[in-house]
Amino acid sequence: MLFYRGALSLSSQTLSYLSGILRRHRKTIGSPWRRLNPGQQALLILVHLRKGETLAELAAGFGVGIATAWRYIREAITLLARRSPRLEAVLRMAKRARYPYLVLDGTLIPIDRVAADRPYYSGKNKTHGMNIQVLAAPDGTSLWTSGSLPGSVHDLKAARIWGILRRLQAAGLVVLADKGYVGAGEHVRVPYKGRNKPASQKAANAAHARLRGPGERANAQLKTWRILRKLRCCPLLAGQLVKAILVLQLREAG
Repeated sequence: MLFYRGALSLSSQTLSYLSGILRRHRKTIGSPWRRLNPGQQALLILVHLRKGETLAELAAGFGVGIATAWRYIREAITLLARRSPRLEAVLRMAKRARYPYLVLDGTLIPIDRVAADRPYYSGKNKTHGMNIQVLAAPDGTSLWTSGSLPGSVHDLKAARIWGILRRLQAAGLVVLADKGYVGAGEHVRVPYKGRNKPASQKAANAAHARLRGPGERANAQLKTWRILRKLRCCPLLAGQLVKAILVLQLREAG
């Protein structure tokens, strides 16, 4: 295997943040000596998440076994996911910040599965994956992500399963969403459907798209972490993985 010097498009503050979490965790559990110190483990995690390198490549590059690399990754993802924002806290923050609206959108995390795994197949995206619901601020900042559901689950059903619509309504917040959320309730504003719409509806749809557009960039920002472009691990880990990445994304943006 050949080795080369590479760069990672993340700040040193993000590395220090993750290193601190790992260092405190090792102290809490009384962890014995490990092959990699907390800083090296944190760098391994960030390389895996940001660049999507395989376990074999990571293990060779950091001088550890594949099983060890996987344990390091799972440990860090679990610790990060626990720090992911809770929906209730996000909604309280949105009300304090007086956001005029929030943006709700579903995204599909592609997975490495075959045609036989029908529950994971998304007819909308024509691929196998896991459905993740993302709540964003008007400027496109990701605020909250849900757990994962099979790709065959419709966005509206997923939002109801996670209780998003009920809690948004209780908080009195206006939400912009796409046509996949038609029927979600009056507090969820969606575009008009149908052909040959009158000029007033076309103008309303154009205004809706302009407002929703920046918020929908939240999904694109999450997928700058290349591990989310196609998961090769257990699909059930997708939700926890996205939550961990959200914590790092918010730290990087902050």
